[in-house]
Amino acid sequence: MTARLKPTDVAGCQLRLADFCTLTEALDYTATSRAGFNFYSGRGGLVEVLAYRDLRDQATSLARRMLRTGLRVGERVALVAETGTGFMRTFFACQYAALVPVPLPTPAAFGGRAAYVDHIRPMLAIARPAAVLTPGPVLEMIRHAAEPFDPKVVGTFEQFDGLPESGTDLPRIGQDDLSYLQFSSGSTRSPTGVAVTQRALLANLRGILRDALEVKSGDRCMSWLPFFHDMGLVGFILAPLATQLSTDYVATDEFARRPLIWPMLIAQNGATISYSPSFGYDLCTRRAIKASIDHLDLSQWRVAGIGGDMIRPTVLSRFAATFRRCGFRKEAFVASYGMAEATLGISFAPLDSGIEVDRIDLGLLREEGRAVPTDANSPGVREFVVCGQVLPGQEIEIRDRDGRVLEEREVGRVMIRGASVMREYFSNREETEHVLSSDGWLDTGDVGYLVGESLVVTGRSRDLILVNGRNVWPQDLEWAVERQVDGVRHGDVAAFSVDETEAERIVLLVQCRTSDVELRHSLRKAVAEVVLATAGLNCRVVLVSHNALPRTSSGKLSRTRASQMYLASLSGESRTGAAAIAPLRI
Repeated sequence: MTARLKPTDVAGCQLRLADFCTLTEALDYTATSRAGFNFYSGRGGLVEVLAYRDLRDQATSLARRMLRTGLRVGERVALVAETGTGFMRTFFACQYAALVPVPLPTPAAFGGRAAYVDHIRPMLAIARPAAVLTPGPVLEMIRHAAEPFDPKVVGTFEQFDGLPESGTDLPRIGQDDLSYLQFSSGSTRSPTGVAVTQRALLANLRGILRDALEVKSGDRCMSWLPFFHDMGLVGFILAPLATQLSTDYVATDEFARRPLIWPMLIAQNGATISYSPSFGYDLCTRRAIKASIDHLDLSQWRVAGIGGDMIRPTVLSRFAATFRRCGFRKEAFVASYGMAEATLGISFAPLDSGIEVDRIDLGLLREEGRAVPTDANSPGVREFVVCGQVLPGQEIEIRDRDGRVLEEREVGRVMIRGASVMREYFSNREETEHVLSSDGWLDTGDVGYLVGESLVVTGRSRDLILVNGRNVWPQDLEWAVERQVDGVRHGDVAAFSVDETEAERIVLLVQCRTSDVELRHSLRKAVAEVVLATAGLNCRVVLVSHNALPRTSSGKLSRTRASQMYLASLSGESRTGAAAIAPLRI
């Protein structure tokens, strides 16, 4: 039966670029098309197809059955966001039932049952869901995690199958109703539930699809991004649906095992739009070294999006050089900046321009907070990627710590305001008031500057290292070590500072793949020398085992957790979060 499956076609109806009031209105229209979602195995086999017309029928039917069981309008429904049709139909059933879906990460990104339960329980505590639904294989784990909150229903995505649906009217959905809760990645703080309204969602989708990506008939999407992350959910489920585009998926863990499945499916199905953080492009480049890729045709890939983390131009240059013989154009790269608090997208570089790098004097950046242009061959040069102008309807300002608006090329906190900004952090008034002003300005927590009207992001303000009155970006230290020390790969280093008795101490955790004593000693020495040469600072280098550095559920390096784990290892603590210390073998 699987062999007879065919992927969905192009739209077959008049193109509309998210010009809807609600997500249900968008699906009602898109159901008239021939497009839909297609799910592939890690080896490239088509395993499931869900046409939009079938999604609408199944979602409306499920919505009536969910309401008949006693779930009430406005209640939250937590969904373990597997890459599959179960999550899809239940998420959209919640939309039609005016329930609020809460996507949760899957266990695949965690080290075991205990770590996963510890991660999602704070999310459940915030959302207080009336129901928690999951794929069958992890049901018992979810029961255990949800037990303290006593939801009405804990079950699988098939929980409501077979129940009657007649006699239940679907509620009217308003623009100011909540569409879903999106948990932030928690890389620098405890997870917070971003409350996204229908109005904010559709405003952001229009800006992305119409103004930034200029979607057109014949476009097709491909994604391996997790559904619980804003780029995966908004960018590659809700955005294609709102523009009647077909999308091809492969699960995130399958991509991690076989990265070349990503360009292979792009070539096979003629996808034109696909996104990834830097590490995804890096994985593909490394795997392509020993693989045959000459048969791939990537010439139609017109939007190779990059976002979700700090953008590394050297990684993208290597990818472009490697896949150039497959027809990939470096001009297809589209740098962007966004966050869940703004629904998804904030700024985008122009199409067909590739990566624009701003080279600045690192010394003046650290000492004076100014981004002064310098020559590529100058000593102390630092490269940042220009992330383009904000979407129409958004405003941006760079401010100092006192709230003063800064001039062009002055570095400060990135502030945004606009129709796509969240309403609140759900059930967290204190944190909402901390980041969202009464007149609608959101403090993103990021640091950056403007070049003309284009944004350049330099890092997270909470990750910033302050040593002897100097500002040190941890990325600078990490990237320098990755580039200059043999055997250290992209993602192998976490830099942070710890408060010791007499001063701040810079610590670098470095993943190490050898047990040879002399080689380990040489690696520590080489790393320390690079940090001294790069920043003029002494540091403590701690070697940890492969894959030991903590990451968020979306794959970002968590320097906060790395610091916590390091401190816990020194004190021998074993509380929540310190359990991950075990594999460090310091």
